[in-house]
Amino acid sequence: MNFLQTRWIGRLAYTPALEMQEKTAAARAKDEVPDQLFLLEHDPVYTIGRQRDRSSLGGTPLPHPVAEISRGGQATFHGPGQLVGYFVFDLQKLTPDLHIFLRWMEEGLIALIAGYGLRAQRRDGLTGVWIGDCKIASIGVGVRKWITMHGFGLNVGSDLSGFASITPCGISGVTMTSLSRELGHEIPVEEVATKAEAIFTARYPLLSTANPQPSTPQS
Repeated sequence: MNFLQTRWIGRLAYTPALEMQEKTAAARAKDEVPDQLFLLEHDPVYTIGRQRDRSSLGGTPLPHPVAEISRGGQATFHGPGQLVGYFVFDLQKLTPDLHIFLRWMEEGLIALIAGYGLRAQRRDGLTGVWIGDCKIASIGVGVRKWITMHGFGLNVGSDLSGFASITPCGISGVTMTSLSRELGHEIPVEEVATKAEAIFTARYPLLSTANPQPSTPQS
């Protein structure tokens, strides 16, 4: 099965969302389901990739739980007012190149943000999406046998206080922003999810046409 199925989940705690991804990834590996994009909000939680360096979580007790997960990258915050997108894709059937997949995700978010009249961009050497010097979207992906998990967190609401206790993505001095802060009024997350669904569905065929030489298989 080689098409994209999308689903708006609504608000969901992190643990059941992770279990949903893992179950779907196992089914995708057996070709029992097509590629999936889950769109949702989380209850407040910090996540960090599995690594020795946990300095981005700060040195004081955090106000919300921490989940150590199988993506790359340092600490980030998920919570109400942030649109989370989880991709469960079989890259072997699309483009066996993780870097192309990451750039595809960034370009989709840039197009989504442009729909609100805002100019966003990538920054060399820093995965994610920025408006000027402020970061508006974080990206972290895990891959096992070319099946992806995790994805992006796009800040929509104006309350970004959850980031204050950490060093987001391990970038010292970074300032976070959101669609609502940039526009000066609150934007509903579900509205942005509807636009994200349309954009990533329209851009999905581009991954198949990229067709690079396979890089090292993901274990």
